[in-house]
Amino acid sequence: MKLSSKILGIIIIGLLFGGIVVSDQLGLWQTESSKQAAVFSEGEFAGMADPADIRGSYTLDDVTKNFGIPAEILADAFNVPAENVGSFAIKELENIYESSSVEIGTASVRLFVALYNDLPYDLSGEETFLPQEAVEILKTRTLTNERLDYLTSHTAATTQPEINAEVLAQPTSTPTAESTDETVKGKTTFAEILGWGVSKDMIEQVLGAPMPGDAQMTIKDFASAEELDFETIKTSLQTLVDQTK
Repeated sequence: MKLSSKILGIIIIGLLFGGIVVSDQLGLWQTESSKQAAVFSEGEFAGMADPADIRGSYTLDDVTKNFGIPAEILADAFNVPAENVGSFAIKELENIYESSSVEIGTASVRLFVALYNDLPYDLSGEETFLPQEAVEILKTRTLTNERLDYLTSHTAATTQPEINAEVLAQPTSTPTAESTDETVKGKTTFAEILGWGVSKDMIEQVLGAPMPGDAQMTIKDFASAEELDFETIKTSLQTLVDQTK
């Protein structure tokens, strides 16, 4: 039997939407990220969520769902304003600690979660710092001497919580002068990276995309706009910067 193009089109549309309905009923159709962390694939922790997979787009509630740590404890550890606890996105920590001499961000949450839940974490990689409040909470847990020693040398001075809330409410400002500290942070601009000797081509290889036309744009703002993982970009760019020294 020969079908007309009109009837054939109706059949195709019916099959398409029918498949979506069935997938939705079976829980297979998702329109947004489930924020489900990857798990350890082997060893005694196989099947457990891996803190290294925590992303800046995760909220405190997402961390709680994956790792079982109450959002209130996470909020206390990182001085998150009470009104934002559940929906607070980890990437916004850099706004709270914008004035800190060391970076407090996604990597800090990864470290805190790993130590709180006694999960594997590579302490020999990029140095990661925690606020004093987070360290005090972790000291109530069972930690190895190696991890205690690491915390002792990686505790950051804490900004007052009331100042944190004000900073959080303000948009991230664009630096007006280049920093003499060649450390890639959320407020580091593309102009600074270029000034530190990293070529535009090398930067674009890390980004997997063209560099923005405005070189004064911060790395963090670009990553957020393009939905890229800032921590991954930061680490790769820092490696390039270190190679130019």
